[in-house]
Amino acid sequence: MPSITPLNQAIIVLNLVVFLLQGFTGGLIKAYFALWPPPAGAFGYPEFHAWQLLTYGFLHGNWAHLFFNMFAVFMFGSDIERLFGSRRYLFYYLACVIGAACMHLIVTSVSGGPPAPVVGASGGVFGLLLAFGMAFPRRTLMLIFPPIPMPAWLFVTLYGIFELVMGVTQTASGVAHFAHLGGMATGFVIIRYWASQRRRR
Repeated sequence: MPSITPLNQAIIVLNLVVFLLQGFTGGLIKAYFALWPPPAGAFGYPEFHAWQLLTYGFLHGNWAHLFFNMFAVFMFGSDIERLFGSRRYLFYYLACVIGAACMHLIVTSVSGGPPAPVVGASGGVFGLLLAFGMAFPRRTLMLIFPPIPMPAWLFVTLYGIFELVMGVTQTASGVAHFAHLGGMATGFVIIRYWASQRRRR
């Protein structure tokens, strides 16, 4: 297994530190830094602030949530950092987090429903997953359950379709499926833009 790159390691450590702070401060950090929909304040919930479009991506609901997100960052992020370089990798990751938040807010504003906070690095993770599938399409990935090996491009495609179906049907409540798709969509736009810039040069 290749060694973890410095920036990728910093992202994982930062998420861990923030999660520990969540435990010490109770719900205070979540109230100010989770992603709340803009109408939340009118219903007595914490107010929406612009910084939440980014900060929610460093909060997590529980240890399992943190572990699976950071495991994905560990598995896919280092290869993408080596490919993009540290500066572009940081921009890409944070942009996917913000893009995921924007997609979630757009969808929830249309669909309605009670205000609920969103936390987790999944937007950035799904951006990394898309980048990995585009950069290394033939590399084999193994599903956890069932344990089926498949090429990265197929894994990413099926995962994206799965998230779309789950989001449209609202099958799994409490999961921001369209935020995941927003992270993927943001990553795709950035990668295509960078590719067009290279062709022009």
